[in-house]
Amino acid sequence: METLSLTDEAFEQWIAEHNERVGVRVKQALRTPYSFVEEVATYLVDAGGKLFRPALVFAAGGLGLESGCVNEESLVSAAVVVELTHVASLYHDDVMDEAALRRGGPTAHRKWGNSVAIMAGDFMLAQASLLGASLGTDFVAYQAQTLSRLVQGQIAEMKGPEPGVDDLTHHLFVISNKTAALIAAAARYGATFAGLPPDQVEALTQYGERLGMAFQLADDLLDIVSEESGKQAGTDLREGVPTLATLLVRRQQRDQDARLLELLAGPVADTDLPEALGLLRVHPVVDEARAHVRRWADEALTYVNDFSDGPAARTLRTLCERAIVRTS
Repeated sequence: METLSLTDEAFEQWIAEHNERVGVRVKQALRTPYSFVEEVATYLVDAGGKLFRPALVFAAGGLGLESGCVNEESLVSAAVVVELTHVASLYHDDVMDEAALRRGGPTAHRKWGNSVAIMAGDFMLAQASLLGASLGTDFVAYQAQTLSRLVQGQIAEMKGPEPGVDDLTHHLFVISNKTAALIAAAARYGATFAGLPPDQVEALTQYGERLGMAFQLADDLLDIVSEESGKQAGTDLREGVPTLATLLVRRQQRDQDARLLELLAGPVADTDLPEALGLLRVHPVVDEARAHVRRWADEALTYVNDFSDGPAARTLRTLCERAIVRTS
């Protein structure tokens, strides 16, 4: 590939165009003579998605554009594997969480039952593995490690903390495996197929791990502080899902939080939701949670600050800043 120098605007367009290719390739990967299997497997794909993880593959991959070392076909294939893996995990998560809605519509298990939804997720993982096999044994090995972490994170979330492990430490472990692992993989795959040396591939992997932590913690906080978080405010509270802010409230056990602790003892009823949100939004744990997001984002930055300045490096740094700004 020829050496390519891009402006920030041209690089954003390059990512957008490649994400469009990912969307097409994902649908191609899910084609099958069994129309019902294809219908279920493409259900969430057709519902739309942000394609954040594929975009991260391309953002990291862009670090090799100016040197002309990017393998664009492998980059696209890796991004497709990442997106298939992500969407498959949503099918599985919704079954285990007994979720009713996903991407604005009924979840797959609500439409077709648990068994069908689980098997649809398995089908997507199988197709991701088939595509990943074309990218080499190192890729397959890391993808398997990533899947292992996803599974362990989900089981840990279902089971709860091990003896002697406090709730907050357990919560961060779950996020690390359920969310950050795949975001780290996305950054790693981009760096790999950008032709970067091993030390830089590892740096991008560590960047992705910490970016994933920041984004998930920010997303959880937005469920409390924002009316425009992409989901109905208080969803986690209503479903009894622990988040950083609620765990911090429980850890502090302040006398003045007796009513809030009572509300957080289980899933918050719809009638109590406005009160719970009101108490949380003025609680000091909100600022403490924001500080956690900033710490993870700042740590992510340390792994990309040494890269030569350019559109790709600026994009990676902007993602860290965006995680912080989202909760402001």
